[in-house]
Amino acid sequence: MKKAVGYAAADFVESGMLVGLGTGSTVFYFITRLIERVQDGLEVQVVSSSIRSESQAKDGGIPVADINTVTSIDLTVDGADEITSEKIMTKGGGGALLREKILANTSREMVVIVDESKVVKKLGKHPLPVEILPFATEAIIDKIRKLGHQGSLRERNNDGLYVTDNGNHIYDIRFESLRDDPEKDHEKLSRIPGVLETGFFFNLAGRVLVGKADGTVDHWS
Repeated sequence: MKKAVGYAAADFVESGMLVGLGTGSTVFYFITRLIERVQDGLEVQVVSSSIRSESQAKDGGIPVADINTVTSIDLTVDGADEITSEKIMTKGGGGALLREKILANTSREMVVIVDESKVVKKLGKHPLPVEILPFATEAIIDKIRKLGHQGSLRERNNDGLYVTDNGNHIYDIRFESLRDDPEKDHEKLSRIPGVLETGFFFNLAGRVLVGKADGTVDHWS
């Protein structure tokens, strides 16, 4: 399913585009197919939301642009941990939510690629990643908990705390119930000093490709 949607999304890329690369196991297949297309003559440049995706693209011979000089991206392709029919998403399972949101917000279109298990009626079953500063960490977490949200700092395979490519930490909120108003949750969390971004994504997804168990791909426009 992941390979099918990743390869299908690569067909949307045209020569001359600046392409934003998301992060995750499904995006891996998109980059794999994009490398093949570049080797066949497609001329594109990419910017990436993570060191991992950038390294894969570079190793495959795709030119990487300097993100600090970019003001507009033609197309960003990324996955999601959860997505509703209204295209509201939870993202950040791979730890790149802040950069992913910046790329999506800078793009003319964000194409979302998921397998059918990620499609939900309401968000909240998957933990919500929240990127926080590694300064006054316990004070920031205390404010999150006082909103009624329990969770934990993400660890890196029991080898210390997970550190994002930005040098920050991830606090994963585990909701007790599905979210009726994720916009309100996001707004309250974002008011806490030290909270840099939440993994809730609103009004950013364009086309959505959903991989099915039978190998077919559903297209949401």
